[in-house]
Amino acid sequence: MVEVPARLTEITLGRAEKEGRAWIDSLPALVDEFLERWKCRPAGPVTHGHVGIVVPVRRLDGTPAALKISYPHPGNRPEPVALAAWGGHGAVHLLERDDASFAMLLEWAEPQSLHTLSDSIEAVTIAGSLTRRLAVEAPDTALPLTMLAEEWVEVIGRSEFVRQLLPRPVVDLALETARNLATVQPNLLVHGDMNFGNVLRSSREPWLAIDPKGHSGDPAYDSVRLLRDRWPQMVAEGDLKGSLVRQLTAWSEAAEMDRERVMRWNQACAVYDVAYGYTINDLAPRSHRRNSPAPDALTVFAPVATCFWLNSPADRR
Repeated sequence: MVEVPARLTEITLGRAEKEGRAWIDSLPALVDEFLERWKCRPAGPVTHGHVGIVVPVRRLDGTPAALKISYPHPGNRPEPVALAAWGGHGAVHLLERDDASFAMLLEWAEPQSLHTLSDSIEAVTIAGSLTRRLAVEAPDTALPLTMLAEEWVEVIGRSEFVRQLLPRPVVDLALETARNLATVQPNLLVHGDMNFGNVLRSSREPWLAIDPKGHSGDPAYDSVRLLRDRWPQMVAEGDLKGSLVRQLTAWSEAAEMDRERVMRWNQACAVYDVAYGYTINDLAPRSHRRNSPAPDALTVFAPVATCFWLNSPADRR
């Protein structure tokens, strides 16, 4: 039987202690069950993400694959649906699935991700090209991004802290954008977690996407998920405006999307991130509240939100 990684156990118990323990205890037997059912044998060290275990395997014909079993949560249901909709075009092939057990057998992809590329423009261009290819008609069961935009409106609108920290036009632009996105979006399939670690090298294609959230809506959202992880680096390098413009332009051109709309998605997200920490803080028990804003709100998200606003033609009227 496989040994469940300690870190996966820690993450799972932190999410739901009782239910998480039951699932962790069941994992070794589940892995054995699907290895036998799908006629595979283990072929490498077990790995994991935040929601599941991944076992490298070999199929009967010797081809490599990956057995993935995710924590049984509604948020993990869209992954096989999205992968099936793409049929291997820009994403790993879904070879087998058992939705009741949140188990999938996936095409093997190499562990090298976009993080391994030293050229950031090359990395965002690759991700933008994949986003364009993955923007097919969304399945009926996909979670609409309009719900996410509605949350942004609510969190930003009720945050007193965000209006103290940011100029009013910066906040107003984010609210206007979020309100628009909450009502007007295409019915396209969106990866939903297109970060640099979720695009891997492959022998079938140069790069393939993994781990989709499977939303429906505007694919421009994937630029937010991609670049957000690099905002701290951009701020630290001292050329925030230049870095944001270069990388968003490269992504927008590769994805064949309007740069202004992409920029406004990112600006609204940055304002939301400023507001979110303090909104959660306000709702927390008094003994757990912070006396000062989270560092990222001041040093990363606020500068990014303001920089996007300064570069947005929609503001300058």
